Amino acid sequence: MESEPEAEEARTLPLFPLPNLWLFPSVVLPLHIFEPRYRQMIEDSLDGPGRIVLGTIVAGHEDEAAGAPPIHALAGLGEIGRHEKLADGRYNILLVGLARVHVREAASDRLYRKVEARHAIERSVPARRAAALRLRLLAALKQRTPDLPEIPAGFSLSHLADMLLLRIPLPHAELNAHYAELDVERRALALLEEHDTAPPPE
Repeated sequence: MESEPEAEEARTLPLFPLPNLWLFPSVVLPLHIFEPRYRQMIEDSLDGPGRIVLGTIVAGHEDEAAGAPPIHALAGLGEIGRHEKLADGRYNILLVGLARVHVREAASDRLYRKVEARHAIERSVPARRAAALRLRLLAALKQRTPDLPEIPAGFSLSHLADMLLLRIPLPHAELNAHYAELDVERRALALLEEHDTAPPPE
């Protein structure tokens, strides 16, 4: 399937805002947690379902990371897949991307911020065009990553488009625009155009 099921109600989840970083579904992101508020966030999460939202700080507000900078309205829902608590209280974690989510700031009684999160529903590619689009995405990925292992047939077109997005160097605003495109066909075609415009170095 190309889309996540919609949650019946918004869920209130911890927010971890970071500059110039996007959490993609199915991607495993290593993170080092050292600020006291985010140590508390990890401790609370480990006592619960282990899910947090990684929100990308809006460009131009990176120097506000120590406070409460604005984040993009579409963020990544992740689950702590593995964690290591260090002797001084810091954490190393592996955050597994689960889905894109629409977020809205929520009240928080903790040191860290919270958001109301709802699954972002993607529009799938019409079946009559899916096979050809898959071949184009696979060819572009192979061109950008010659030693790429064989990609399982079960990988969704959304996942393939995201893999290509992660391999094309783009400015913040353009990367976020592609990340936020929920029509999978439009995202894939736009990224194939980016790929053709800026081919990988020989």
